This record gives sequence, structure tokens and C-alpha cells, in this order.
Amino acid sequence: MFESLQHLINGFGIAGTVQNLLYCLIGCVVGTVIGVLPGIGPIAGIALLIPATFGLNPTSAIIMLAGIYYGAMYGGSTTSILLNVPGETASVITCIDGYKMAQRGRAGPALAIVAIGSFIAGTIGIFGLVFLAPPLAEAALAFGPPEYFSLMVFGFIVLSNVTGKSLLKSLMMAIIGLIIGTIGIDPVTGDARFTYGSVSLLGGIEFVAVAIGLFGIGEVLVNVNQPSELLDQGVLMPRLRELYPSLQDLKRSIGPILRGAVSGFGIGLVPGPAPVIATYSSYMIERKISKHPEEFGKGAIEGVAGPESANNSACQSAFIPLFVLGIPFAPPTAILLGALLIHGVSPGPLMISQHAGLFWGVIASMYIGNIMLLILNLPLVPLFANILRITKRILLPLVILFCITGMYTVNNSVFDIWMMLLFGAMGFLMRKWAYEGAPLLLALVLGPKLEVAFRQALMISHGDFGVFVNRPISMVFLLATIIFLLIPLFKISPPWVGGDEGKGEPESFDPPPPSPSPIERGRGEKIQKIKERRDLEVQSSRFNVQDLERRLLCLKESLVFYLCCY
Repeated sequence: MFESLQHLINGFGIAGTVQNLLYCLIGCVVGTVIGVLPGIGPIAGIALLIPATFGLNPTSAIIMLAGIYYGAMYGGSTTSILLNVPGETASVITCIDGYKMAQRGRAGPALAIVAIGSFIAGTIGIFGLVFLAPPLAEAALAFGPPEYFSLMVFGFIVLSNVTGKSLLKSLMMAIIGLIIGTIGIDPVTGDARFTYGSVSLLGGIEFVAVAIGLFGIGEVLVNVNQPSELLDQGVLMPRLRELYPSLQDLKRSIGPILRGAVSGFGIGLVPGPAPVIATYSSYMIERKISKHPEEFGKGAIEGVAGPESANNSACQSAFIPLFVLGIPFAPPTAILLGALLIHGVSPGPLMISQHAGLFWGVIASMYIGNIMLLILNLPLVPLFANILRITKRILLPLVILFCITGMYTVNNSVFDIWMMLLFGAMGFLMRKWAYEGAPLLLALVLGPKLEVAFRQALMISHGDFGVFVNRPISMVFLLATIIFLLIPLFKISPPWVGGDEGKGEPESFDPPPPSPSPIERGRGEKIQKIKERRDLEVQSSRFNVQDLERRLLCLKESLVFYLCCY
């Protein structure tokens, strides 16, 4: 314990340099801006900013990218409260009571409680990371190739199971990601695989091209395909003197903040989209134990404090499996794993000893970043909300320009730009047909490591596949994997997994229908007229469009089936 505190003090010395403080501040500000912008989220934000870190040392680069991750978790609540539009998926629950508070003129207390609760929960998560990571790293040294293979398969299947509505579609995307990951030089024999004589493919498909294409370009194309009028809503701008909650608000919030921090930290250690699961779980807990459950859905401050605290605590604990095991349990940490590998850092049990400065410097920077975010998010909320006033005609071309410029700086290769655009089109089609991109990206990152562990285990056992079931730890992970694969067959679905209407979603999450204000009724009528006009424009060609979509759907399913069999 005292040794960990000593290392943490040394980490503050590393994170406290002027250079690292500057990059921590940049990451927090950029992350908050990304969280404020609806639809972008930390996944796309980190992917877009990876090329900007190539000229930095690994410690500064990871400090900035980590700041973007937890900064986006802070910023995502801003649009949830002000506009009822979640900046990222983990802030969906905040819309239920946060927007109701804003409609009642209490946007200031809601935003302030989010900032205070996130700071407290982030601090608890950081200290949990300090004291749990070293013991887990020592335990992980007992893992061999069979255990690592089984653990990666387990995390891989679980993440695919909870990131989409269809397990089959998620597994299809995961298989495609594994296939893409085999392109290039064989890591064991050194032979070229699936390059078809192209020199550009010898190094494999660039990870940054896939990430930016699926989440950056794909998001732009999705927004272009929708009428921009649907998000042209006014912003409820709180003044500085209205940002502070009352003593009664603080008294009601302290319990949910602490409970959310503890539950979020534990959920962050589980494979899957931990922040999303943590917010749903915290909201359910607070509503169950509340003395006034009827207030939830009508502007209860506990419904904002608990989920947002759980959200940020889960983000901090998600770094434990990433740093200690080298296995990302969530899509944002999968991109951070790619950034670590790009900078020549291999996370795993030996990371604490081999890269002690980076490990403890990043942890210390998280605490500094939480302080920066607390200062930024209290007085500067009106400034961040003004970003929402930028029209899509200006914002979307700038995003495409930034994507192309950042992609070219990776290898100075036009081929990578074409790959990025190709995966951008693929990401658009995947969203149109309800396929998740996270399993593909996770498979692309874990695929090479999974293959190496599998082949090393077989070489150790001289080709005996029984090595995966004869070793107890490996057998436990494989059994857990089988259980998760059998869950959909028995119609057992956890509350965070989508499905048919009425299945897998707790009844307690359905807020009562709100009574619309005159402004909202006028806005709804305007949106309805826009939809009617759009329907009339496509009415004449609807038959041809539906016929084309059926043909494309058949072609898509045939292609996916062929790739899976291949």
C-alpha cells in the first residue's frame, strides 16, 4: 500500500511537468467538446486525435488521449440536460431527469451536481486503480498463452454480446475484424498473407484508418443522410450565478454519488460498455431505494447524480484490465490499446515494471484532469453549449477535412486515405443495416494477439488442443464464454442488452410521458411538417428504393456469409 502511494507521488512529479499539464488540459478540453457534440463520442474522438500524438512521447500522448476519454464523459451530460440529446451513449439516462430539471429552470444545479459528482467518483476510481492494479498485475504473471487466449475469447464474446441488439450480427462483425487482422505479415512465420502482391498491405490494414473511417467518416455520412432540422433546437443557457446547487440538493446527492462511484468502479472491471451499464444500474438502484420514487422521471436530482457518478467511476476502473492484462473491456479502451501499441508500449502484467513512469504518470494525470474538468465544467458550460450553434453545413466538412489530414500524417500514404474512405462507407452501411462497429474494431485490435497466444499455446503443448481445458483458469474462461453464447437461446437478457420491445429493459427506466410546452408543440409540428414533405418527395420512387434495398440486403448477407465461411 505504502509502496503504491510512493509510486503515485512520483507519478505526480511526472504528470506535473509543464508539457504534460498542457497536454492533459488539451485532452480535457477536447474531450469535453467531443462530449458536448451529439453523436461523436469518445470512440471517434480518440480515433481522430491519435495522429496528432505521433510527435509526442508515449507518456504525453496517453495522458492527452486518456483526458479525451474521461473528458467526453463529463461533456456528454451537457447536451443531455440542456437539449435532451445525449452527447454519448452513457448519458442517455441523464436525459430522463436532467432535461426535466432544465425545463423547470434548474439546469444550473443539474450541471453543477454532474461536475461535483463526477469529480468525487473519478477520485474514488483513481485511488481504486492505484491500489488494485499492482496486485492484479502480480496475479496476471501466472497467466500463460492458454489463459490469455481463453481470457481474450471471453472478453471478445461478452463485448460482442452487449454492444448490439443482435448477437449474430455482432459475431459477424467480429469475424470480419479477425479476417482483416490477418492481412499482412504473419507474426510467427513472417510470410505475407492476403496482400495480393500489394506492398501497401504488407503492414496490414492501418488501425487508425479503420477507426476514423467507421466512427468519423461514418458518423458524417449518417448526419448528411438525415435532415439537419431535427436537431435545430434552442439551447437553455444557465447563467454563472445559477450554476450552484442548494444545500438541500447537495444533501440529496451525496448518497447517490457515493453509491454510483462504488457500483460504477465494480462494473468497469467487467467486459462490455461499462459506462452504459453503470448508468443504467445506478439509476435502477437509486429509484428502488428512494423514499420518493414517484419523483424519478420528473426532475429528481438523484437521477442525475447517481448515473453520472457511476459513469465516470467506470471510466477510471476500465483502465485496470487495459494496463494490467493488456485486454480492453470496452470500445474506447480498445482504441487506447491501439494508441499504446502505436507508441511502442505493450500493456500487460509487466507494464508497471517496464513502463513505470508512463503507468503512474497517466494515473496521476487522471486526478489532475478531474480537477481541471471540475474548474472547466462549472463556469464554462455556456461556452461549451455555444458549440451546438454551429450549423452542420460548416461542422461536417471541417470534420472530413480533419479526418483526411490526420490520416495522411500517419504514414504520408494516400493508400491509407482510400482505406479510411472505404471503411467510412462501410461504417455508414453498417449503421443503416444495424450492424455494430465496435466488435469489428475490437477484433482488429485483439485478433493478432489472439492468434499469437493460440499458436504459442499449441506450440507449448505440441499441438494438443487439450491444453485449453486441462488448465483450470483457461477452462473457467471457456466455460464462461459458452454460457454467454447460450444466454440468447434461453431468452435471458441483461437489462443493458437490446432486443424486442419490452424485453431486456427494466420497467423502471420508462419515464412518464411529459406534457409538452407550447414551444415544444410548435417544434414538434415543424418537425412533423418536415417529415411529411420528405415523405412526399420520395413517394414516387419508393417502390424502386425498396426493391434496391432488398437486393442489396440479399447481396450483403451473401457476402457476410461467404466471408465467415472463408
